[in-house]
Amino acid sequence: MIAVLKNGTTPDQVQHLVDWLKNMNLDVHISQGAEVTILGLIGDTSRVDIDLLKSLEMVETVKRVSEPFKQANRKFHPLDTIIEVGNARIGGGYFAMIAGPCSVENEDQIIEVATAVKQSGANILRGGAFKPRTSPYAFQGLKDEGIRLLLKAKKATGLPIVTEIMNISTLDLFDDVDIIQVGARNMQNFDLLKELGKTNKPILLKRGLANTLQELLMSAEYIMSEGNSKVILCERGIRTFETATRNTLDLSAVPVLHSLSHLPVVIDPSHATGKANLVAPMAYAATAAGADGIMIEVHNNPACALCDGAQSLTPPQFDEIARKVRQIREVIA
Repeated sequence: MIAVLKNGTTPDQVQHLVDWLKNMNLDVHISQGAEVTILGLIGDTSRVDIDLLKSLEMVETVKRVSEPFKQANRKFHPLDTIIEVGNARIGGGYFAMIAGPCSVENEDQIIEVATAVKQSGANILRGGAFKPRTSPYAFQGLKDEGIRLLLKAKKATGLPIVTEIMNISTLDLFDDVDIIQVGARNMQNFDLLKELGKTNKPILLKRGLANTLQELLMSAEYIMSEGNSKVILCERGIRTFETATRNTLDLSAVPVLHSLSHLPVVIDPSHATGKANLVAPMAYAATAAGADGIMIEVHNNPACALCDGAQSLTPPQFDEIARKVRQIREVIA
């Protein structure tokens, strides 16, 4: 349920109403805009006398929200959420270019790639320290050593870093990580999501291989329900009957998610296609569709990459994409 308050309602009036609603064992989410204040009521709203609430002088209108996701819902928060990480901003018209290798392999590799992508305009560095792999014999990442090397690259370049968490037990290793990524396989690891909701770090939440957009938003709701509203949604392709690409990139997710939610939406064309030659056109399409950012895998020597070399770009290839993405954004602005 949401209550839209009239323009001119004083902070004291808002607080009095919030206290009254909380006495009914409801959580109240306050969205303060330039001209309107919206209260989102979460919990058993059946105990609220909707006619009484509507009759209050300060209340403009009251509406019930039918969708099961509440805090992620644009009805609760009409303005776009803007997430700040270092000097980077995501959402609300701000665009993030996230780039780096699939896996951190050694110090020279991650610092070389980080330096190159920053020069091309990337404002966030990605790199895998813990790697969920289909085969137990494949490279699983450098783990805590990988995070240490990412932090070295951050110190060398000033770029904030994003890397994936796989297990609650390793959360303490992410103290200095700027954005924690939840991979597709963990999108519905609800215990993990709830623990991440207790942190104050931005969470990049990837859509699962076979999950609907509503399920993605419900996973975001798990994080937000614990107090962390800094969630970035990521479309990275879903599994369909098509075999020409690694996954099928659902670009319609961008406008659909923007219509349903205030959270920023990032596209990962590298994992979606699995092929380096398809990354550029999908990155351009994602930008034109209104995405709030793109996340691209870049390696200084893709042929020798320990993980996902086939979908990784070289620094010069990323430089070309970054230049054209900026041109597309100028056109659609």
